[in-house]
Amino acid sequence: MMRKTIAAINMTLDGICDHHVGIVDQALHQHYSELLNNAGLILYGRKTFQLMQFWQTLLTNPSDEKTMNDFANSINKIEKIVFSNTLKNTGWDTAKIADKPPENIILDLKKQSGQDILIGSRSLIIQLLNSNLIDEFQICIHPMVEGKGLRLFDQIKDRISFKLNRTKSFDSGVIILYYEPTKVKLANR
Repeated sequence: MMRKTIAAINMTLDGICDHHVGIVDQALHQHYSELLNNAGLILYGRKTFQLMQFWQTLLTNPSDEKTMNDFANSINKIEKIVFSNTLKNTGWDTAKIADKPPENIILDLKKQSGQDILIGSRSLIIQLLNSNLIDEFQICIHPMVEGKGLRLFDQIKDRISFKLNRTKSFDSGVIILYYEPTKVKLANR
């Protein structure tokens, strides 16, 4: 069985996918720790990777919140591939800079055995959706309207339809929708 490529991202009701907005609590940290612990590696663009480096500080200076520390340990352990034209060093033992385009790396990784591949950056998600290389899409929707910011789906080339496989809801009102892209693209109207 081939490894799955799973795009996982947070967004608001109005489609904003900024890492600085949302309802982040212990339950969500625990969810994402489990997702990371059950995957083989995660792919990041430079900007998201640099945001994730915050979690390195909790390894040496832990938080008072256990789920934040658990997430820091999970993100530290998972292998990371970073797509950047400017970074020369990741500063993280479990991260390396990509030496090929994302599509090529995904195709190579899917031929190998191992745990699933996570995609954690908007730019990579868009690129891989446009190349039909996403097997599962996990959209974590935060019950809020941000009004401004980076929209998740503003650069999709063609219409893509999805099948909803399941949902997961949290007491905070956050809901995760688990989608599978259908193999048939619908024609643009």
